[in-house]
Amino acid sequence: MTHEDNNRQDRVFKAPLQVYERRLENIEELLAELVLLAEENAVLIVEGKRDIQALNRLGVKGHFEIATQRSLSNFCESIARLNEKVIILTDWDRRGNLLMLKMTKHFQSFGITPNTLLRERLMSIVQKEIKDVESLHTFVVKLRQATGHSTSEDGFVNEIR
Repeated sequence: MTHEDNNRQDRVFKAPLQVYERRLENIEELLAELVLLAEENAVLIVEGKRDIQALNRLGVKGHFEIATQRSLSNFCESIARLNEKVIILTDWDRRGNLLMLKMTKHFQSFGITPNTLLRERLMSIVQKEIKDVESLHTFVVKLRQATGHSTSEDGFVNEIR
């Protein structure tokens, strides 16, 4: 590790650089999965517009729905009528956890088992660094800077060492 690498790491994070390189790799894999699922017409359920913006900036485009704009029962029923693939990406704070649990029950009552595994994996990767989806873009940018990676115009991660 060069002196520049040490300085880059010290400015942003406290753990060894390898920890953050692995986190970045895991987040990039998860984002690639989200992109594929979105291309397969999965509905991505988030809590707000900023969540959509953050995911868009990370390359995830698709059919987003905001769960907090109407009654959960009606919301889940309308989505279940049109889609079989549902991904819940609520924040991992108390409110987001409660919302995810309630939506899961509603979707199951309509015969849909929503994907909450991606949310759980994301929570485990970011641990206590961030608590919501809208902070994900900023977190990924910091990880890329700290680990010596950047994003090219085509959206791929490039090493800049």
